[in-house]
Amino acid sequence: MTQATLASHPTAAGPLHAAASRPLLALQAVGKRYSGHGGTAVHALDGIDLHVGHHETLGLVGESGCGKSTLARAVMRLVSVDKGPIVFDGDDITHRPRRALAPQRARMQMVFQDPYASLNPRLTIGRALEEPLRVQGRGGSSAERRERVQAMLARVGLRPEMAQRHPHEFSGGQRQRVAIARALMLEPELLVCDEAVSALDVSVRAQVLNLLLDLREHFGLAGLFISHDLAVVRHMADRVAVMFRGRVVELAPRDSLWRTPLHPYTRALIAATPGLHRPAGPVAPAAAAEAPAAAEGCAFRHRCPLASSRCRSEAPPLRPMDGGHQVACHHV
Repeated sequence: MTQATLASHPTAAGPLHAAASRPLLALQAVGKRYSGHGGTAVHALDGIDLHVGHHETLGLVGESGCGKSTLARAVMRLVSVDKGPIVFDGDDITHRPRRALAPQRARMQMVFQDPYASLNPRLTIGRALEEPLRVQGRGGSSAERRERVQAMLARVGLRPEMAQRHPHEFSGGQRQRVAIARALMLEPELLVCDEAVSALDVSVRAQVLNLLLDLREHFGLAGLFISHDLAVVRHMADRVAVMFRGRVVELAPRDSLWRTPLHPYTRALIAATPGLHRPAGPVAPAAAAEAPAAAEGCAFRHRCPLASSRCRSEAPPLRPMDGGHQVACHHV
């Protein structure tokens, strides 16, 4: 390699190293509040600190209403947040104008829960897959775009001639494959999956999950994989964040979370999941009556077997433990 060639490459301390060391996606104290009945505020997201590394999949679990989908939509800038930056590959996109978001939108795509609602029934599948290319001004001529569409359909396990069909001619599993293909047409770096398999039959679910794993490997994708099903997340994620009422209560590498869950809520989720071993230690009731969300204190204290007076007055921060584990509990 010549001296000129060496000079053209960044050193270890240069921009290339900096880009590799920072996360692809970072959320810092992100908050989102909605107005509830009687003027009360509902904190859908309350101080969320998360990051997703390049080529990493972060799983996000929690019961319905905990804020998972709001978080996914906030990452995609489909809803605005009240506080905290959302940073994508070093760029703060929290309040970026819609038109200025176009380059980032090409790099981060989303697969929604309902394959029946996420596709335009008036468009053929081929037209739906071409749409991202046209919007972003990519893909070359019409013939070249059609060729890319056919190649992507084959990649997700569908026949290329299916491009001429409309969504109503497909099964639920096939529609979700189409939705995945559409999300990948622009070759994004981050794929957000919001309950992407929960609407599918059990017999089809495993096929789509294995397809997502194969595509992640092929395209080198990072992922935010959201589900209420812990068994599914265990299959898909490298790290797992557990949410309860808008807060992350536990964050850990996948195997560490299942081997030694620390938060009482995480233990309750694992204990309630068929096929997973019941964790050691106290487990919260599976069907306890919910108390109204409090402005202060631990939101889980009404169901927690470890709750104390401190939990009523002081919200536990997410603090680091051994092995990359983080937990928000005063009594771990």
